[in-house]
Amino acid sequence: MKSATKKVTKKSRGRPATGTGIQVGERWSPESIEAIDNWRRAQADLPGRPEAIRRLVEIGLRAKGK
Repeated sequence: MKSATKKVTKKSRGRPATGTGIQVGERWSPESIEAIDNWRRAQADLPGRPEAIRRLVEIGLRAKGK
């Protein structure tokens, strides 16, 4: 006769990993958020706020010559 117990795998708790990068949390002034939102609305593909910030940082780093 087969065993009546099943092996149950438990789901892991919490949010699944989304990447290997380092997360940076910042607080932004309303004026900075407004400037970021205005910039992102001017983009053809309308990036989300996090993507807009990543792009703006890249633009700034390139302008400074890294």
